[in-house]
Amino acid sequence: MSEDARDEGKRWIAVGAALGGVAVAAGAFGAHGLRDLVTPERVATFETAVRYHLAHALLLVMIGFLSGPVAPRLLRISATLVSAGVALFSGSLYLLVLTDTPWLGAVAPVGGTAFIAGWAALAAWAFNRRRLPRTGG
Repeated sequence: MSEDARDEGKRWIAVGAALGGVAVAAGAFGAHGLRDLVTPERVATFETAVRYHLAHALLLVMIGFLSGPVAPRLLRISATLVSAGVALFSGSLYLLVLTDTPWLGAVAPVGGTAFIAGWAALAAWAFNRRRLPRTGG
């Protein structure tokens, strides 16, 4: 297997960057396309989804930089949980607003739990390391 084929860090950076781009587009849509279509409360819900989406996209990029060619188990778990959190938390809130389906709000806490678990896995990885990897020269 080539080095590029197994570089998990690059993949997490790419996933985080793609999710970041989608978050910016969603934020622009929320700011310019939703205001006349839904209530101010629904706009606020959409903005919350965008805020968490973007923050966790950046976290995935950071995990990618920490990972290197092969991610340690806890970093892989963290990135997977954060990705699931974006889909479940932000995704359910986006759908709630766009489809006016209030029961989707019940899915958001599952995504929030995934976010928390992802951060916990990252913390566990950091506590289990003697020192963080050095970057640059």
